[in-house]
Amino acid sequence: MSQLLEHIVVDTAPHPAVSVIWLHGLGADGNDFVPIVRELDLAGLPGIRFIFPHAPAMPVTINGGYVMRAWYDILGADLVRREDEGGLRTSQRMVEAFIEREKARGIPAGRIILAGFSQGCAMTLQAGMRHPEKLGGMLCLSGYVPLADKALAERSPQSLATPVFMCHGTHDGVIPVARATSSRDLLRELGYEVEWHEYPMQHSVCAEEVRDIGNWFRKVLA
Repeated sequence: MSQLLEHIVVDTAPHPAVSVIWLHGLGADGNDFVPIVRELDLAGLPGIRFIFPHAPAMPVTINGGYVMRAWYDILGADLVRREDEGGLRTSQRMVEAFIEREKARGIPAGRIILAGFSQGCAMTLQAGMRHPEKLGGMLCLSGYVPLADKALAERSPQSLATPVFMCHGTHDGVIPVARATSSRDLLRELGYEVEWHEYPMQHSVCAEEVRDIGNWFRKVLA
């Protein structure tokens, strides 16, 4: 098993039966989404282990080479024509190492959820679509499908059974909502079941979205 990235763990109960691996966005770290655990309505659900990894620090081209935590380099504002394929695949292996660690701790793949915001959302889809087992879900916030031209050839047949929750802000100035809707449409064309939500917000998270995430957790973990 690959060495795990540094990470934060929040358990909602002793002996968790579910694991959620939650990936932050560009320039943030694992602390970014720790507060959401308290905001989610998880009443009636089994104990959940929330895992918040810190992405590696690297120079980010679009930010003038400034070193920050990132799952992959951003080579230009377009986000599509020039993608950091090597970085995406390296971080995919890092995410897979967390999945394998949770399975080794007794959590079956079907009770492991990948979640992520922005770059973390892209990594959720990069890893989740290629994982050779059905996962508990892919929670995709304000992001997109990376390496979309390779998705059909590389997605695993088993991953088609993994439920997808996808949401985006209609006023997002970082990742335009059109990029997200095209990713949603691609996922549906590939055969995924996608629950889609959009909110009148920017590149952020809102209270209505948190409520919808809690409802989705209850649905996929019922």
